[in-house]
Amino acid sequence: MNIVTFCQVDESLFNPEFNVEYFHSTGTASDADIVIIDIDSIFEFEENKTKICKDKFVSIAIIDDEGDYEAFKNFGIDAWIKHSDISQINNIINLVNKRLLS
Repeated sequence: MNIVTFCQVDESLFNPEFNVEYFHSTGTASDADIVIIDIDSIFEFEENKTKICKDKFVSIAIIDDEGDYEAFKNFGIDAWIKHSDISQINNIINLVNKRLLS
C-alpha cells in the first residue's frame, strides 16, 4: 500500500509494510492509495491530487479541533483522525483499506 503525506507525520508511526512517501518534504510522489493531510496542506493536496493519486484513493485528515472538521467537510475527505490520536494512524489506515479500497 502506497501512502503519501502532505503534512509532517512521524515516520516511525507507520507499520513497516507501508510504503510511505513524504510529499511535504520532497514535492514528489506517485500512485497514492492513501493520502494524509492536515488543515495547512489541504490546498496543496487539492492542487496535486490528480498527479499523485491512483484513480481510487482514500484521504485521511488530521484534525486538531472542530473548526478543522468544518473546513475539511467541503473537500470530500474520507476519514479523520485527531492529532492527539495520531499514534493510532495504522488502525485507521487498515480500516479504510478494508472498507474503502478493497
